[in-house]
This record gives sequence, structure tokens and C-alpha cells, in this order.
Amino acid sequence: MGIVGLDHVQLAAPAGSERQARAFYGRLLGLEEIDKPQALRARGGAWFRCGEQQLHIGIAADFSPARKAHPALLVGAGHLGGLAERLEANGAEVDWDTSLDPLQRFYTHDPWGNRIELIEGPQDATGDR
Repeated sequence: MGIVGLDHVQLAAPAGSERQARAFYGRLLGLEEIDKPQALRARGGAWFRCGEQQLHIGIAADFSPARKAHPALLVGAGHLGGLAERLEANGAEVDWDTSLDPLQRFYTHDPWGNRIELIEGPQDATGDR
């Protein structure tokens, strides 16, 4: 038996930030919010579908943003530039990184300073970039 995949990634956020989480991850990035299990709802936060995986925003009383550790979210081919423009139009900084050229990617931060990487997904049916 071995590890077969990644189920979810969790990022921390400060108390009372669920509205910002829904605005940033849901409306701005376009992730679908999913219901948390009833037993976990009192903890706050929000969960989002990210392809076959999930991105969980958990509430931390002693919140400190992740400045280096980060999720890297795949963006459909041809949509990375438009997403960067939408983020910038809504006040988010976009920092393009060409160090892995020809891979197209940039970094941004969520409303609480967590680092987020966005990478353009596969260009063809084989999954090759």
C-alpha cells in the first residue's frame, strides 16, 4: 500500500474571514465551494473543490500567513493571463515567474497574505506542458 494522490491542502486564515475566503477563492479564482461536514462547521472556514482535490481554508486563532509554503493551482490552458488580469483588476498583486520557462506561472497572495501559485495547465491531451 502506498500513497496514491493528494486529497486536500489546507491554508490558514484569521477568525471571521469566511466572507473574504468566499470572495477570493470562490468568486475571484472561480473555485466551487463545497459543504463542510456537519461535525466541522462550528470551527469556521470554508472548503473549495479544486479539480479532483480540495482546498480547505481553516481558521487559526494564532494566524500567521504562509509566505513560502503554498499550493500551486493548475489553470486551464489559455486562461492564465485572463486570471492574472482579473486578480490585478481586483487589487491583487501578480508576480510572474519565468525561471521555469516555458512553463507559465505567477504568484499572488490571498487576502491574509498566504502565497498562492497559479500554473498554466497542460497544452495537449497527453498532459505535456
